[in-house]
Amino acid sequence: MTTLLALDTATEACSVALLHDGKVLSHYEVIPRLHAQRLLPMIKTIMAEAGIGLSALDAIAFGRGPGAFTGVRIAIGVVQGLAFALERPVLPVSNLAVLAQRALREHGAHQVASAIDARMDEVYWGCYRETAGEMRLLGAEAVLPPEQAALPTDASGEWFGSGTGWGYAERIPVALSGHDASMLPHAQDLLTLAAFAWHRGEAIVADDAQPVYLRDKVATPKAR
Repeated sequence: MTTLLALDTATEACSVALLHDGKVLSHYEVIPRLHAQRLLPMIKTIMAEAGIGLSALDAIAFGRGPGAFTGVRIAIGVVQGLAFALERPVLPVSNLAVLAQRALREHGAHQVASAIDARMDEVYWGCYRETAGEMRLLGAEAVLPPEQAALPTDASGEWFGSGTGWGYAERIPVALSGHDASMLPHAQDLLTLAAFAWHRGEAIVADDAQPVYLRDKVATPKAR
């Protein structure tokens, strides 16, 4: 039986989830700027709840971005530290895909336009469609002004908007059946996507774990 740990710190939310013996445990908190302090204690707690040690893990999954630069780096640092120590592989998962998977779980949405507020008047954007329980990317993920966001050219049927980027809803020229601008990535949904990737043999060595920022420039503080 596969045992996977998933963790995410790419947005204001900090969450961990564990698949063990076919059961899922998860912890989720919205704690801006406290991820570095809370992540390891959350991992320790969830492993204790399951009654297993870290050595029982087959692989560790993480939100690889896009999201807050510091948050994504925290996740990768912790994952690499654990994976090196345990000699286990890792599973990078897109945070936009995680949002789409959460929209499927909570809203029953089978076509999702995920958007994360990227600051600097831009959004991280990706469109997903459900296939056999897994939200899969259509086209490419991007960072762009809200006005340039678009559904795939062959889009039809109902679409749901997921993520903080939908705070710009009035500027995004996309028709939706509904949206949730308060939704943040949850490790439970990251775990679901990681399990699909694990069974396809997509795990990589910890050395190859890289953040995906979608842009090179780092957000600068606004002038007072």
